[in-house]
Amino acid sequence: MYIKKNKSKNHSFLMRLALLQAHKNLGNTKDNPSVGCIITKKGSVISVGHTGDNGRPHAEHNALKKLENNQKTDTELYVTLEPCSNYGHTPPCVNTIIKNKIKKVFFSIKDPDFRSYNKSSKVFKKNKVSVLKGINSLEVTNFYKSYIKSKLSELPFVTCKLAISKDFYTINKKNKYITNSYSRGRVHLMRSNHDCIITSSTTIIKDDPKLTCRIDGLINRSPARIVLDNKLRISKNSNIVKDATKYRTIIFYNKDNYKKIKLLKKMNIKLYKISLNNNLNLNLRKTLIKAKQLGFHRIFLECGAKLSKSFLENKYVDELHLFISNKKLKNDGQSNIKNYFKLFLKNKNKKIDEKINLFGEKLITYKLI
Repeated sequence: MYIKKNKSKNHSFLMRLALLQAHKNLGNTKDNPSVGCIITKKGSVISVGHTGDNGRPHAEHNALKKLENNQKTDTELYVTLEPCSNYGHTPPCVNTIIKNKIKKVFFSIKDPDFRSYNKSSKVFKKNKVSVLKGINSLEVTNFYKSYIKSKLSELPFVTCKLAISKDFYTINKKNKYITNSYSRGRVHLMRSNHDCIITSSTTIIKDDPKLTCRIDGLINRSPARIVLDNKLRISKNSNIVKDATKYRTIIFYNKDNYKKIKLLKKMNIKLYKISLNNNLNLNLRKTLIKAKQLGFHRIFLECGAKLSKSFLENKYVDELHLFISNKKLKNDGQSNIKNYFKLFLKNKNKKIDEKINLFGEKLITYKLI
């Protein structure tokens, strides 16, 4: 019993190492999941790999190609997600694993993609490869929440970010920022784990944000930007427009302005016409469906309180990151959401996933279920 317990702990530890590999490219693998892989021999890790940029090569391939020929016997492979068994742009990972003479395969959860779901074990066993699944399944399922939704829903996974003062204001009239540099740095990191940011033309006009990952080593992980701009009010001199040659930039609009459309297209911006809802605003559901059709699966919502509340009230948000400053704005504050937040806290379809102290400020992450 003691030996089995230690083996179980060892499997759990190695799967966590694989999950750390998967974290490396979260949000940068397009419609493929970000997978992590660890290869061991006689209890030692001899190779690691994660899914490549834009979803290829797969993690298993990246880990296996690092092995020398003399290492390819009596090896064991740990992978966060069930290895694929379908032919796509590349051969199935199950075939690659078998070809490389892997002795045992450990994976955490089944791939929700119907082309591979629960198929690998049968293939492995037929080829005398031992399989053990379900290791750290709760932790890994939580990591793949956006990928799972992408396979089960026509809508993408949406993360909403809100920053408020201690007295619930979302705008500081005297300063561009409400939170400290540590909280803002965390936002840059969050951006790097998403493939698209959605914002509003109002936010662009008022704040003129860059919406990039301004952390050393992550600038190339800056996501695409979608601006909801019903009447095409965005200025050609805004940072978003000026940087459109560097970062994929899209505008969803409704009211035609052919002169403005021609100008924005010349500045490397794609535009798509979206229908309006009953309040004469862009239809949010159709906005999200279009975003997913354009290849975006992990959306980071960065906008003002009004649009954020619309997403939340329509239940289009899967996760909310609430940054709370340790300072009150009082008369310097604008757009107070105290009453709305009280109603939000009464919502039973939510739970706190994480609480973090950022040098005196709070970050509370809510799962909306």
